[in-house]
Amino acid sequence: MERLSTQDSPSLMLREIREQPEALERLLAEELPKVAALAEAARARDVSLLFLAARGTSDHAAVYAKYLCEIVAGLPVALAAQSVFTLYEARVRLDHALVLGISQSGKAADATHVLKGARESGLLTGCITNDPHSPMAHAAEHDLYCHAGLEKSLPATKTYTTSLALVYALVAHLAQREDLIDDLRRAPDLLRQALQMEERIAAKAERYRYMDECVILARGINQCSALETALKLSETSYLRAQPFSAADFLHGPIAIVQEGYPCILIAPSGHSYAMMEELAGELEKRDGELLILSDREEILARAETPLPMPAAPECLTPLVGIVVMQLFAYHLARVKGRDPDRPRGLKKVTHTM
Repeated sequence: MERLSTQDSPSLMLREIREQPEALERLLAEELPKVAALAEAARARDVSLLFLAARGTSDHAAVYAKYLCEIVAGLPVALAAQSVFTLYEARVRLDHALVLGISQSGKAADATHVLKGARESGLLTGCITNDPHSPMAHAAEHDLYCHAGLEKSLPATKTYTTSLALVYALVAHLAQREDLIDDLRRAPDLLRQALQMEERIAAKAERYRYMDECVILARGINQCSALETALKLSETSYLRAQPFSAADFLHGPIAIVQEGYPCILIAPSGHSYAMMEELAGELEKRDGELLILSDREEILARAETPLPMPAAPECLTPLVGIVVMQLFAYHLARVKGRDPDRPRGLKKVTHTM
């Protein structure tokens, strides 16, 4: 196989990773009034449940929504098992629910099916999508637009971060927390700081040219980042990348770790930091190789491969840290001779019903 040089002109994936600060700025300039309108409609309808329908990368945005909404707004969140609606045609009681679909393309057939059924039942519906003319946007009463521009690379990058930003803005408005919106306005500059790490990340990727499996570990609100990092590594470098909750990993799967086994820890400042430090210690006892994403120097110093990220408010760390992991996934794919724009067997839209 001909190997791709990291000195070649940037691929579509890399260009789109670099476009993320500007995409967030467009979203903040254009979409916040619509987010506020959906939150106001939820209050008017006495919404007591957020019900989410999504697939793939969008499902990871839904996991973020679950943690964030329950932590910040105190509103319980459920993720749809979409085959319940499509394969089994079950009728699920969702009284007083806001049903929210998330699909970057807006063409996820099963998630759109859930939205259509909810709207026909008189429930409040909304969606997050990068295509305002998509089937999902037409199915929902309220559509929230990512403003990411056309995403040409098959792995989702800028549509993922803008989806997280819309989730964050919606939760902030549901909780009536204007301070969180102020924090969100800082996100474009935080992403620019993350992008400045690229040269260092590219140099670190070379060490893992022959890595064929790893685990990605996180806790709490960054669980979405473990899931998304595993997906990006799997689809661009064809790794067996397994995401775990740090708590779950300690209760059994840690047995797979032996000398040199790659363990990626997502450990920014926040409520889960102490447990991630504890987990790093347990992995060190087993001679695992630690790759650590963090803004904290003390834990980065314990890593064979430190992956520094800008310090950010805890609820924004999934949005900021994932940019570093996107860059790592991209540069690892290049040193492995993969084409990250066109991973084998991957389509931009997968139709599942």
